[in-house]
Formats: sequence, C-alpha cells, structure tokens
Amino acid sequence: MRIIYLGNNWLGWKVLEWLVQQGEDIAGLVVHPPRKQKFGKEILETAQLPANRILDGSRLWESDVLETIRTLKPDICISILFGYIVRSNFLGIFPEGCINLHPAYLPYNRGAYPNVWSIIDRTPAGVTLHYIDAGIDTGDIIAQCQVAVEPVDTGKTLYHKLEQASLNLFRKTWPLVRDGKAQSISQSAEKGTYHHTQDVETIDEIIPDKLYRGQEVIDILRARTFPPYQGAYMIVNGRKIYLRLELLYEETLRG
Repeated sequence: MRIIYLGNNWLGWKVLEWLVQQGEDIAGLVVHPPRKQKFGKEILETAQLPANRILDGSRLWESDVLETIRTLKPDICISILFGYIVRSNFLGIFPEGCINLHPAYLPYNRGAYPNVWSIIDRTPAGVTLHYIDAGIDTGDIIAQCQVAVEPVDTGKTLYHKLEQASLNLFRKTWPLVRDGKAQSISQSAEKGTYHHTQDVETIDEIIPDKLYRGQEVIDILRARTFPPYQGAYMIVNGRKIYLRLELLYEETLRG
C-alpha cells in the first residue's frame, strides 16, 4: 500500500520510523515549513526520500502540489499531529481514505490541547485513530483507547502518556488498516467537546483576589504546567508571574 505521510513532532517521527522499519511504501512526505517544524530533521532523515517527493504542508491546497501527489499514485494518507486542515480535493485523491491519529478519546476534545482539556473539563482522556472527513476530528473511528488521568498528572506528563499510547495504538491497528480488515464506527453527534487553540487564553490568568474552588485552581495550574511553555500566570504590580505546579504522591516524596 502506497502511503502519503503527513507528520510533525516526536510522534510523527516515531510512527514514520516504525512504518519504515516494517517495510511500508512511503510514496511521499508532507511536512511543515521549516519555521513550524518539530523533529523535522529526524522525520526527513527517516523518510530518505528525494526532494521532489517532499512537499510543503502549507501549500496542500495548491493545484500543482495536488497534482504531484496524484502522480505518486498513493493508496492512503496517514496524518500524525499535522497542523494544517486538509480539504476535500486532497482527501479525494486516496482510494483508501486518509487516517489521523489524534491524542484524545473522541468525540471528546476534538481540536487543540486535548491534554489540557481532559484535566480542566474532566472529560475522558485517550487516543483515537480515525478517518479524516470534512470536519475537524469528526471522522469515523477505527480504534481508540482511554488513558487514565492521575491526580499528579500535569499537562506535560499527560501529553507524554498520550504520545506513547498513540504510538502503541497505531502499531496495533495499522496492520488491520493495511490489510483491509479494520472496522470503523461513526462518532456520536450528540456528545463530545471541541476547543480552539486560543481557548487556553480564557483560563490562563489566575486573578489573585478572585474566589476559586480549590480543585478548579489546582486543575488549571497542573493542566498548564508544561515547561518550557509559559502556561498560567497572575499579574502583580503590572508584571506577569508564571505559575507551575509540581505534584508528588507521598511515597514518591519519601523515596
């Protein structure tokens, strides 16, 4: 099966690395432009493709880029933490569809920062492999699993748990997809949540003289603890003070 691979970040690198190790046919690679790449060097080195088969993800809507992809005669597209929305004229190229690995337990936490909102909203955390449709993270679900959110989890620790669970789920499920044996189910239209990237701005400022429930402020602080990113803050004497939370089980502290 010939694959067009859309990837970014550590997870995008590791899934691609595994596919290459399995001997899968990576027909073309779509990456973020250099200024937006994460693990871009590792992804490019792993793919080992000529320059004419490496495409700029910010140009996927352009007719010449779409035509280049068509000439590669792909069967399926795999998208891993890809930061651009793909359109119907792109999706229509692939006879076996386009699949996406999303670090959320869909239909909960579609969109951005699922690791943050699973803590804030107390919605189920997990990972999902699904088909891409015209919506954002709304396509039919191929496979998914839940990930436990512990009281000591921060946005960073939960993110890394979701990364590893995503990699494990893909490795387990891809052979079924490749061999045409995967089943899928529609997502519920009655439930679920969605968040834009900028939604975290509504929770980031902690106002010192505002009344909060203890659990509410703890959840905000731990959800937004992800160094080196800035996260939650308060303003004192006109200056921002950023806040990070460390949480330890008693036995860990004793150890």
